[in-house]
Amino acid sequence: MLYSIFRTVTLSAALLCAACAASPDEIAHMRAVTELDVKGNLALQGYDAVAYFTQQTPTRGDPAFSYTWNGAQWQFTSEDHLNTFKRDPMRYAPQFGGYCAYAVSIGKTADGDPKQWAIVDDKLYLNNNALAMTLWNRDRPGNIRAGDVNWPLIPKHPIKDSK
Repeated sequence: MLYSIFRTVTLSAALLCAACAASPDEIAHMRAVTELDVKGNLALQGYDAVAYFTQQTPTRGDPAFSYTWNGAQWQFTSEDHLNTFKRDPMRYAPQFGGYCAYAVSIGKTADGDPKQWAIVDDKLYLNNNALAMTLWNRDRPGNIRAGDVNWPLIPKHPIKDSK
């Protein structure tokens, strides 16, 4: 019974969100966002991007192991993780600038939550909350394809211009 109610609510939310999907023209006229979803210039809210791949869990970084990349501070749990990131930041940085993968798939942006994450085809994706994660999980390949189309259309500006 409870599963049936959850399923109905989830399906209703998916239909509502699909109806709210933005057209390419609407996306192009959105207010610009920073290239990376940052809080106080901190990428991934201080979580270690490498740890998602090596430990398969969100792990808070240590300010002692910080690195500036793409205008944001990235924190890591160790010097090894910091050096791993430095060698290939694009491999470890979250897709869509760390914004919610589901929101980007429907032509919008929302902050990414480092605790709502998935690695698909060796790429890190974040979602805004458990509902967005559930909706994104319903069709990961389709949502990734839609996000890959929408992300370049979303207006962006460098982090240093976001004051």
